[in-house]
Amino acid sequence: MRALIAAAAGLALAFALVLTLTAVGTPTGKTSPKPMLTTVPSHP
Repeated sequence: MRALIAAAAGLALAFALVLTLTAVGTPTGKTSPKPMLTTVPSHP
């Protein structure tokens, strides 16, 4: 029974966290116009 209560409390906490993040919204910002420069290591 304790495990069921703990699972329900964890689920409620996770749901509240998701609702809080949804209410806050996305952060204002913009992406960089420059592409990310990455290099692939040469295959031996």
